[in-house]
Amino acid sequence: MKQIHLGAFLNAGVQGTAGWRHPDASPAFLTAAHYVRIAQTLEAGRFDFAFVPDALSVPRSLGGSFDPAVKWGSGTPRLDPVPVVTLMAGATTHLGVAATVSTGYHEPYNVAREFATIDHLTGGRSGWNVVTSFQDAEAQNFGQATLPPRGKRYARAEEFLEVVTRLWDSWDDDAIVADRESGVFGHPERVEAIDHDGEHFRVQGPLSVPRPPQGYPVVIQAGASDSGRDFAARWADVIFCSHASLESAIAFYADVKARAAAHGRDPDQVKILPAATPVVGVDAKARHEAFADLVSIEAGLSRLAYHVNVDLTRYDLDGPLPTLEEVGVEGHYREVVEYAEKNDLTVGQIGRWYGARTEGSMVGTGTEVADIIERWVDSGAADGFVIQATHVPGAFDGFVGEVVPELQRRGRFRTEYEGATLRENLGLARPERGEWKARRK
Repeated sequence: MKQIHLGAFLNAGVQGTAGWRHPDASPAFLTAAHYVRIAQTLEAGRFDFAFVPDALSVPRSLGGSFDPAVKWGSGTPRLDPVPVVTLMAGATTHLGVAATVSTGYHEPYNVAREFATIDHLTGGRSGWNVVTSFQDAEAQNFGQATLPPRGKRYARAEEFLEVVTRLWDSWDDDAIVADRESGVFGHPERVEAIDHDGEHFRVQGPLSVPRPPQGYPVVIQAGASDSGRDFAARWADVIFCSHASLESAIAFYADVKARAAAHGRDPDQVKILPAATPVVGVDAKARHEAFADLVSIEAGLSRLAYHVNVDLTRYDLDGPLPTLEEVGVEGHYREVVEYAEKNDLTVGQIGRWYGARTEGSMVGTGTEVADIIERWVDSGAADGFVIQATHVPGAFDGFVGEVVPELQRRGRFRTEYEGATLRENLGLARPERGEWKARRK
C-alpha cells in the first residue's frame, strides 16, 4: 500500500489573502513563538517537511502600485525564510525544513554554503525550494526594469544548480579525519576546486563547508511550463504543483514522471506533491463559506495579479479573463483558466474565487478529507500533498487532529518517522558524489 507524504506550505508573514482576518488566526506572525508553535504541531503530525515561500519585493502587479498588496495583505509582508526555517528546525528533531531562494537574485556559492550549513546543523533535514522569480517588482529591486524572459531565467537556473551541486560535491564524505594524535585534520586530496567558468557564473571553489549529511539537501521545484517541467524532472526531488481538477493532476503526474525517466532518473525518486487547502470538521462547509465571506474581490485579484505578474485592472471585471501570453507562475494561471472555463467566471468572479479557493476541494470531515487524499494518490495524481492553511495555527491543528489519525488508521501514513534525515523520510536515496553530472542539461 503506497505511503502518503505530507509537506506544509507556510508564509513567513500573513497566510493567504484573508487568513489574517480569521477570528482564530494568530496575529503574532512577526514573532519567533509563532513559527515554533507551528513547527511543533507539524512534527506532532509526523509531516515530512515545512517549506516557506518567498518573493523579493512588495508586489505592484495590481494597478502598478504596492497599495493593494499592503491593504489586502496579498504577498506581503515576507520575512527572510532562511532564518525562519532554521528557527523551526531548532524547535524540532525530525521535521524537514525548506526555504525558498531565487536563482535570479542570489549567487551559487552563497546558496550552496547556506543550505550545506543548515543541513549540518539539523542533521540532514534541510531543503531548498528553487525558484527563478516571477515578479517584475523583484527585478526592480536588483537593477532590472523587468524580469528576464522565462527561457533566460531557466538557463541561469540550470547553470546555478550545476554550480551549487558541484560545490556540495567539492568535499568527499570522508575528507575530515580530525585525528588529534597525528595532528592531521583532513585529507587535502579529497577536497577539490570546481573551477567553473560558464555563461552566467565563474566560481573557483571548493565550498568552505564539508559535504552535507544528505549529500545534497532536498531540492524542491514548482515548474509548470514546458521548460519548468523539464528542469524539475532533472533536478528536483520534490515537485510542488497546483491543479483545479483530478484529471489535470493525473496528466501532470504522468508527464513529469515520464520526463524524469527519459532523463535516466528513477521516477519513484521524484515525489509530486500538489497543493491542498483543507477545511476540516463536521461543519466544514459552513466554515469555508464564512472564510470566503472574508475575501473581497480586490484581495483575490491582488493575489492573482501577484501570481501571474499581470495587471488585472486593465480588464473588464464583468468580462471573461483574456488569454495571457506571458505569466509569472504558469501553474496557477493554468489552474485559473481551467476553473474559469468550467464555471464560466468573469474576471471579478475569478478574483473572489481565487482568494478563497481550496486546492483539492478538500472540505469535509477528517474521514472525507482522507478519502479525497487517498483517491488522488491511488489515481496516479500525487505522491502526497503540500498542505496549505486557510489560517494558522488553527487549520494545521485541525488537519493534524482529524485527518492524520484517519490516514494512520488506514495504514497510509506513518505513526513514527522512518529516519533521521529528510531524504530518508521521503524515501529518497542519498546522491553519490558527482551525481550532478547526470542531472545537468
